[in-house]
Amino acid sequence: MPKLRSVEDLHNLRDRARKDLWIRTGTETRFVVGMGASGIAAGARETVRALVDELHRRDFHAHVAIADGLGVPDREPVVRIEQGGEPPVTYGNIHPDRVSRLIEEHLVGGRVIREWLLDQALAPKG
Repeated sequence: MPKLRSVEDLHNLRDRARKDLWIRTGTETRFVVGMGASGIAAGARETVRALVDELHRRDFHAHVAIADGLGVPDREPVVRIEQGGEPPVTYGNIHPDRVSRLIEEHLVGGRVIREWLLDQALAPKG
């Protein structure tokens, strides 16, 4: 941390901190994986591992969280992606072999993978 030599330095530091905080909270990406009994049985643990590994490999900063279940046992493992102020997008049948494409298309490319959506009627347009 640089030495503060004036009130102006303090104000500049405060402004940078506010900007950094806004960037982190305004654009944060979070993956929520359903880890209820049906999710675990369908391989959700392996999906979480694959997500963490792929995010690390790409040096992509995101939070991976778990939930009891996301209410769709016949489409497990279920992964919900939350990004900043955007509506969440929930995908079904996200096994480890789909994780790379999920990150490439949804996060990097900004495209929803419609054939994996749980409810296409709720999908963002575009």
